[in-house]
Amino acid sequence: MVKVTSVEAQNRFGQLIDIAQREIITVTRHGRPAAFIVSPRDMDELLDARKRRSRAVAELEAWSAQARKRQSPAQAAAAAKLTDAEVNRLVHAAR
Repeated sequence: MVKVTSVEAQNRFGQLIDIAQREIITVTRHGRPAAFIVSPRDMDELLDARKRRSRAVAELEAWSAQARKRQSPAQAAAAAKLTDAEVNRLVHAAR
């Protein structure tokens, strides 16, 4: 990954666009990342991953809402007492 300051990015923008076709460029300001220059292909991949994640979250929320509707009050009380570690263990055991 190429790292340049914002001043360098202003002065070498055309060159950086060419480099971005091969690798991601980090533009820094005061030593911290301020922006990235990426190729259209990389951007499409990022946007596609974001869409897939959003769909997965929506599906999980819908499934969770349906599961909550089907559980009894006793099951809801027991589920509320589960720790994150216990939930993770149960999920891994179910796989």
